[in-house]
Amino acid sequence: MLNKYARAFFTRVLTPFAALLLRLGVSPDAVTLIGTAGVMAGALVFFPMGEFFWGTIVITIFVFSDLVDGNMARQAGISSRWGAFLDSTLDRVADGAIFAGFALWYAGSGDDNILCAVAIFCLASGQVVSYTKARGESIGLPVAVNGLVERAERLVISLVAAGLAGLHKFGVPGIDVLLPIALWIVAVGSLVTLVQRVVTVRRESAEADAAEAAASGPAGRGSEADR
Repeated sequence: MLNKYARAFFTRVLTPFAALLLRLGVSPDAVTLIGTAGVMAGALVFFPMGEFFWGTIVITIFVFSDLVDGNMARQAGISSRWGAFLDSTLDRVADGAIFAGFALWYAGSGDDNILCAVAIFCLASGQVVSYTKARGESIGLPVAVNGLVERAERLVISLVAAGLAGLHKFGVPGIDVLLPIALWIVAVGSLVTLVQRVVTVRRESAEADAAEAAASGPAGRGSEADR
């Protein structure tokens, strides 16, 4: 849901910035790589230390590269399969780094094995949710379903909660509970989304197989009669 509306809004807002980068000779691939490196630094340097506010600030700055690089490619007329592949692959790397950062915190100073496990589940399920759509599309299915918690929702829920939870270090009491709540929400939502996509792929594949059987049935019988 957020993918549909937020992406369109921020694409319009970031279009002038994308045009400026093109005039400066920056390539879309460079923006993709720098953005991913920034997200990884924010997540794997700040989060394991419990610096959720500053980590979220750094990640938020760099996460918009996911919109800027595609915008630049369209403006320059250089959209390519390689660019799409690189962007999608590094998205998975960045997402994994964010939840790995949470897991490292809870495995260390955060001292909560259950929440560490929940963060690892969020990491793994997010990767599998993305894979199910990519794999379904690779075998010719539309995978026409809007999941409950897709990538945009996972990022917004977890990063907003992390940023607010980080205010605990500035003296805001009780607010650190938001991050555990967000991780549980993302974990449950990702599981529901995974089930939605698997069910959709199963239905669409059955429909596609039935359509192919119906189309080839008469021809098959006819060729057998000719023999």
